[in-house]
Amino acid sequence: MARGGQGLARVAVVVRSGAAPLWWFGVFAAGIGVLVPGLTGRRIGVLAGAALFLITAAVVTLVRRKRYAALGRGAARAGKYDVLQDRAVTVRTWRRGHRWWLLLAFAVAFGSSFAVPAAGGMLLAGAGTGPRLKAAWLGRRERAEGTLLWVRVDWLDRRGGSPAGRAVKGLRGTGLAAGDAAPGGTRRRSAALV
Repeated sequence: MARGGQGLARVAVVVRSGAAPLWWFGVFAAGIGVLVPGLTGRRIGVLAGAALFLITAAVVTLVRRKRYAALGRGAARAGKYDVLQDRAVTVRTWRRGHRWWLLLAFAVAFGSSFAVPAAGGMLLAGAGTGPRLKAAWLGRRERAEGTLLWVRVDWLDRRGGSPAGRAVKGLRGTGLAAGDAAPGGTRRRSAALV
């Protein structure tokens, strides 16, 4: 990167990168798990799974919100030579870096169905819902402040995650039209790119 520019990734995109695979692995594991009677029986498994889904989604949504808010308030303007990373690259990097963890989580969720049917899969689906809700919260903040939040790529962990981790010393901000992701990290509709 020329003249001291930095590679920047959207914070909301990094946050929601794991939402879809966690959700679908969880739904798949829960769906298969319902077919297994398990030790506790299906009814108890599904009820326990529903509670785990709600608790996990709430915890994942709320964890580190103060840190995100503090980093967002102190965001510096992105520089002229900063390079904004595409949404697809950010998502691909996160998913490649976490692929073995995702497969392990699916295996554990599926295996737990033999004890408590569907509960592990519903917990995993809750872990996928949480990042989506947190990204939506970040998107509302971005719209309210009129600034998209970006993090330096070299401050993310080696798997492409932790946009509010210890290594992150600050965020950068751009206008709402920058990059190819809308506030909250969703795909930008093509009409908005005009």
